[in-house]
Amino acid sequence: MNVNLKELKPGDPLPETLTRQIVQERINEYADASGDHNPIHIDPGFAKKTALGGTVAHGMLVLAYVSELMTTIFQDKWAHGGRLTARFKGAAYPGDTITVKGTVTKAEEGRLVCDVQVRNQKNEPVILCEATVEV
Repeated sequence: MNVNLKELKPGDPLPETLTRQIVQERINEYADASGDHNPIHIDPGFAKKTALGGTVAHGMLVLAYVSELMTTIFQDKWAHGGRLTARFKGAAYPGDTITVKGTVTKAEEGRLVCDVQVRNQKNEPVILCEATVEV
């Protein structure tokens, strides 16, 4: 990445994006790692009978992709002081392709505030975030 983070200004896009495919295998692995074995995530037969119509990724699994993007861009500055607020807007289903990208909304005194969005392949919002990081 050849961008000087201190030169980013409001309206600038973040210098990286992240795209991930949502797959049932990763959802199952996350269920094991987190201990969250809710059948809406791991039981296709059960999940098909719900209003969601099928299994969905854990919200925190999808949110982890936001942190992955921010770590890629800001490295230790994100890991040691980044702050994130998130609003969950929709579900991520197996087969979905999600994209995480952001825009700088404020730049002041060595601090950036960014609008970071997770959207699916239909450009529907899955998670909307505000991320703050010292640069």
